[in-house]
Amino acid sequence: MASSSQRAFTSATAVCPWKYEVFLSFRGEDTRRGFTDYLYKQLDWRGIRTFRDDPDLERGTDINPELLTAIEQSRFAIIVLSTNYASSSWCLRELTHIVQSEMERIFPIFYDVDPSDVRHQRGSFGAALVNHERNCGEDREEVLEWRNALKKVANLAGWNSKDYRYDTELITEIIDAVWDKVHPTFSLYDSSEILVGFDTKLKEIDLHLDTSANDVRFVGIWGMGGMGKTTLARLVYERISHSFEGSSFLANVREVYATHGLVPLQKQLLSNILRKVNIQVYDAYSGFTMIKRCLCNKKVLLILDDVDQSEQLEMLIREKDCFGLGSRIIITTRDERLLVEQGIEKIYKVLPLTQHEARHLFSKKAFQKDDLEEDYLELSKSFIKYAGGLPLALKTLGSFLYKRSQDEWKSALDKLKQAPDRKILKILKISYDGLEEMQKKIFLDVACFHKCDDKEEVIEILDSCGFVGARIGIHVLIEKSLLSLSDKCVYA
Repeated sequence: MASSSQRAFTSATAVCPWKYEVFLSFRGEDTRRGFTDYLYKQLDWRGIRTFRDDPDLERGTDINPELLTAIEQSRFAIIVLSTNYASSSWCLRELTHIVQSEMERIFPIFYDVDPSDVRHQRGSFGAALVNHERNCGEDREEVLEWRNALKKVANLAGWNSKDYRYDTELITEIIDAVWDKVHPTFSLYDSSEILVGFDTKLKEIDLHLDTSANDVRFVGIWGMGGMGKTTLARLVYERISHSFEGSSFLANVREVYATHGLVPLQKQLLSNILRKVNIQVYDAYSGFTMIKRCLCNKKVLLILDDVDQSEQLEMLIREKDCFGLGSRIIITTRDERLLVEQGIEKIYKVLPLTQHEARHLFSKKAFQKDDLEEDYLELSKSFIKYAGGLPLALKTLGSFLYKRSQDEWKSALDKLKQAPDRKILKILKISYDGLEEMQKKIFLDVACFHKCDDKEEVIEILDSCGFVGARIGIHVLIEKSLLSLSDKCVYA
């Protein structure tokens, strides 16, 4: 039988091997009409596929083959250990098969029973097992298996109903725990992603967020394409999302909006934060109404990644009153103007990597080392200079050059001088394609003829050459991260 880790890997690389996400084991006469029924309905409501046996299923001394198959097809099991659970040989056979099936996780719930009574088989559990042993029809070896299965499950982390005032509180906690297992969040910290230059950025973002303050706060992350805005936002999300009642990371807002409109984004936002599936949103206006009504009293973390239209902000977040106190809304964009128009005052500009950071990142990709190889030193410096501190360019070029000869490096450098790398160009061209025609002309003129020139002189030259609105055009290009301004000079 495959191990749980092997099964988890299979699930990520092929068709999901589980028909059910949860197998629910319980003693019907104890909890079917109350606790277990409500638990099952909440699992179903959240879209967690759960097997619960049919109350009309014919029960005999042997467990029904249908149940054995369902156990094998389930990823997790929830065992509701109630007062009379052990009195049922059916339940005990079911439990033993669950333990032997090597599921990814078993969640025990001690419902109106003491976990130590289950573990040490005292009280109703002890009496039931003794009764099974006395029954001449019971195999003592099988009863021993039941005892071992109960001990194993009783030693697992679970929930004791006596720790909760109401069943609803207990069930909410169970559902959230199962949901997190069914829908795990990919972590950049645990991946092979090479993270360079983010420590300082994260500290600066933390100052803007100030999660200790009990207000609603919008924070913008602004910078040119390929600068690492999405990675930075994802790292922030992974660090602090556990501190909120609900959270959502809306990736590729620009792309989703262009292809499908606002409604899928609104549905994902609501589904993530409310932890529900199949949320009905009929149009963008009803979607925003639902967002405001459902989230106005919730402390949430919401990240809108790669926003490029004001309508996206208007129909997804609009204003602070839409969210409960303590909420944090983060927007990543290439266009500073969108943030300013939305009244977002806390804007963090993502700057290029320092020379040291750029060298380190390029070394990691090109040589799988922390520093450059001596034989490739001068060539490496040329590529690093070409990348200009842009993480995307450094990673793309470094990966391409890995394990190539010096002659191939020289050839690649000559080619770059004639035409940029396609992957890098594709990312950077997104901002250019969104410009008006006059803005495109101004950008090309500055990039080709006026790099590093005084801003006022450039504006004067452009005006004299018939470029209408040169001043506002340059300002727009700076807002869109296509030009930068330093010491009164413009840089492309």
